[in-house]
Amino acid sequence: MKISVITLFPQMFDSVFNYSIIKRAIDKKLIELNFVNLRDFGVGKHKLVDDTPYGGGNGMVLRVDVVHSAIEKTLDKKYKKSQQKIILLTPHGKKFGQAKALKFSKLKHLIILCGHYEGFDERVTDYVDEQISVGDFVLTGGEIPAMLLVDSVARLTKGVIKKGSGEDESFPDLLEYPHYTKPQDYKGKKVPKVLLSGNHQEIKKWREDLSYKTTKKLRPDLLGPKKG
Repeated sequence: MKISVITLFPQMFDSVFNYSIIKRAIDKKLIELNFVNLRDFGVGKHKLVDDTPYGGGNGMVLRVDVVHSAIEKTLDKKYKKSQQKIILLTPHGKKFGQAKALKFSKLKHLIILCGHYEGFDERVTDYVDEQISVGDFVLTGGEIPAMLLVDSVARLTKGVIKKGSGEDESFPDLLEYPHYTKPQDYKGKKVPKVLLSGNHQEIKKWREDLSYKTTKKLRPDLLGPKKG
């Protein structure tokens, strides 16, 4: 799978994916990462990528002509339209989740467009397939959300995760139960006795109970009806 990120700050990604699972996937050529510098498509001598907003207002807005040029250059001609998708990272987008990550992992080419400053000229939306948000909070740019998308999508790509392809992996309806390892006693806090009992049926029941209680306490929204 190929993942391209269009960004004003490609250097932010230099070391992020040079470790662990994603690095091994790149080395095995299961994943190809492509970082495209939006500045390369800037206008004029100074490679301008933004301008002041019509109607007044604070900040600068990324130009539609610059962004469109970057998208056109990044599209891979060897893939059909149905095999590649252009994603715009924006607070206006649909909330990103595991189901969406799985869908993206089935593509041949995913293009992620990172915003900055006061955002994009609205006409940019004419050239993207989908708008995505990673949460209801404010960031300085789309680079960190892009890293999140790359990691979540790449690990679901066939062959990246050792045990199976990861294709059946979904966000659980319940949070995971607590985990413990050595030492058994750390400053008076001991590992629950049931985990030392060797009784697998009791351990399974304990884990299921704790999973439900943890979810009810920390993420009660997961216990409600599933949303599409």
